[in-house]
Amino acid sequence: MPLPSRTRLALTTALTTGLTTGLTTALVLTGPALAQTASQTPAPAPAPAASEAIASSAAALPPGVEADWLSPQPRPTLYTEAAGLPSRRDTMAAVDYVASSQIAAMAAEPIALSTGSNLTQMSSNWVAATFYVGAARLARVTEDPKTLRFLSAVADHYNYSLRGARSGKTLLNADDIAIGDLYEELYARRGQEGVLMPLRQRLDWQIPHLARAEETPALIWWWADALYMAPPVLARMSAITGDPKYLNAADKEWRRTADRLWVPEERLFLRDERFKDQDHRDADGDRIYWSRANGWVMGGLARWLESVPADLPSRPFYVDLFQAMAGRIAELQQDDGLWRASLLDPGAYPEAETSGSVFYVYALAWGVNHGLLDREAYLPHVLKGWAALNRHVLPSGLLGAAQKTGDQPVSTAADDTGLYATGTYILAGLEIADLNGPAQSLPEPEPARDTAEVIAATTPTPPAPVTVRGPEETRRREAEMRATAALSYDPAVLGRPSTIAPLAPPPADLQTPRAVARFAPDRLDDLLWENDRVAHRIYGAALEEREPPSGSGIDVWAKRVRYPFMDRQLKFPNYHVDRGEGLDYYDVGRGRGAGGLGVWYDNKLWTSRNFSTHAITRTGGDEARFSVTYRPWPVDVVRNVWETREFSLPLGSNFTRMTSTLNSNSDTPLIVGIGISKRRNANGAGFVTRDAASGRMMFWEPEDPEHGSLGIAVVADPSMVEGFAEDADNYLMLVRVTPGRPFVYYMGSAWSRGLDFPDRRSWEAFVADQAFDFRPEP
Repeated sequence: MPLPSRTRLALTTALTTGLTTGLTTALVLTGPALAQTASQTPAPAPAPAASEAIASSAAALPPGVEADWLSPQPRPTLYTEAAGLPSRRDTMAAVDYVASSQIAAMAAEPIALSTGSNLTQMSSNWVAATFYVGAARLARVTEDPKTLRFLSAVADHYNYSLRGARSGKTLLNADDIAIGDLYEELYARRGQEGVLMPLRQRLDWQIPHLARAEETPALIWWWADALYMAPPVLARMSAITGDPKYLNAADKEWRRTADRLWVPEERLFLRDERFKDQDHRDADGDRIYWSRANGWVMGGLARWLESVPADLPSRPFYVDLFQAMAGRIAELQQDDGLWRASLLDPGAYPEAETSGSVFYVYALAWGVNHGLLDREAYLPHVLKGWAALNRHVLPSGLLGAAQKTGDQPVSTAADDTGLYATGTYILAGLEIADLNGPAQSLPEPEPARDTAEVIAATTPTPPAPVTVRGPEETRRREAEMRATAALSYDPAVLGRPSTIAPLAPPPADLQTPRAVARFAPDRLDDLLWENDRVAHRIYGAALEEREPPSGSGIDVWAKRVRYPFMDRQLKFPNYHVDRGEGLDYYDVGRGRGAGGLGVWYDNKLWTSRNFSTHAITRTGGDEARFSVTYRPWPVDVVRNVWETREFSLPLGSNFTRMTSTLNSNSDTPLIVGIGISKRRNANGAGFVTRDAASGRMMFWEPEDPEHGSLGIAVVADPSMVEGFAEDADNYLMLVRVTPGRPFVYYMGSAWSRGLDFPDRRSWEAFVADQAFDFRPEP
């Protein structure tokens, strides 16, 4: 969301004044920040005392680290006794204090080359990423710009990339996806495509594995913590791009994990499947339910539901699960307001532990704010927990008593801290603050785009090279930068839409369902037609010249809106990507697609090339109607054939009616093959159904992990059907045709992720129930 106006003014001032104020504050720095850089930075030139001190402090800062980051907010009076709801102002003061203290602690440490085991520094691993999740939400509402500047610098330092490139297993590691939330936040606020590209590439690689059809002994998200790290990032990617494949794949793996780790009778999750066996039990031989593992799940559910659309079929599963866990967690809260590391055996580790507790305060407050939990029942638990957490905020400003990284309950010291604890403290505080306002709806919208002014003010500028010294070098550097900006090609000049942005709905007056047909010379002479249920195209002469393998097969587009979308989808450079309304993912290839035809002779299908001429006679109302011609093509060496075909797609129908007139230089009857392209992938070869008595042939394609399944049907007059055949590319229904005499057949399609037919059974039942008129029009 845009920052308040007074914040924008402060940010603009910061751009012109630089870091002088922050550097003055940094004069008192001691410890790691100074020690680790002193030997690496050239000593400043002699200067008067005050200037020398400022220059010395500036030299001590690693390049890119801003002095302002190292100065936490003053410690406010913290809410430590559960006595009424704290004000928004007081709660935000606590949140700002803890967040700024954590940023100061991270910025004061050197950045390690290896990020895997970092626990306290700026890093791209899950430990730091879970802090960024909270800090990014804070940056939406805080009046302190340094939070967003800090996050921007971190993301830029890691070049918006992710860990885990060394193997297939690590490419799927949920922990390494956690930082993706930061990149999504920055993209949502700034719209810079490069910010999201590495993350999207990684998630695209993961989709076939997350969405696999077969059940496997091992899970991808095999531990409970993973449900916080990855699923919210995938759900949010769908919300940002409009492509539901990320959400659908995550939904599938999420429920696999729940099937293995959720224990209904306890209303809790096991950390992983090891905790089912006898070797991972508590002293009494009972199962161990780790507080932080269940905290990861509850916090992950909250973040997941923020992006899950209201019409996701499985959404009730997650709401029910969240509510069931909330009830159990409320029962397990201890007298001091916290939860113990071992939820069902609090005596095993009786000391205070906050890294699980902070998730519960966050999740319960979030549930109240979003209308999923009863305010009267749960608010006392929230306030009791919030007060307890604040009693463990250390003099350093960090949340103490946070169990160290691990996989099960262990003893925790009062001064133990963790980035995940402070990050979730921020989330909890933001929800506490929101309890002072009205209930919020789900799903939550992505933040609005920042103004250019705010983007500039919250994006750190890399320092100049150390070789730039003195006024002359500075002027030369500035001239070089101006030349770079002036001479570099800018893709924006083409006016193309973003490769990431979802498809924007048309104006309200253009959302009326209608049947349309359009000849598209801008698309190499494609002819497009669609109504409120289906969309198709065939290929014209310009494409034939450009791509010799193209032919007369019929393309199927998948759509999930009732108004036309093909033209708007085609404005994107890659229209094979789902942007929320549908896409073209069907590959006609060398086949007949959905209902293209050819002449079956000598066990071979002889087909025409692309259509030659066209005429559109109706569009924009209750019917799309057009005709095309196909130039003569040879059938072996025995004859030539040419065709005129009329198409009609009425509003409300899944079927295009086609009237074909085949002419030939021979009067001998033709055996025509009406085809459906074959399809095979890792999920098999789909299901083909043939019924000569009803003149129907149907094909339900194997599921595509990213996009689901298409169902296709062709229907002809049963009295003309001679049988069925197939070649390498097509399933064929054979009909006997007299040259020069028109005959009618139908082609229809459905999409499992569209609005009408979620599965093969519903589609085939619909096709079987349809009545068709095979009489040619006069």
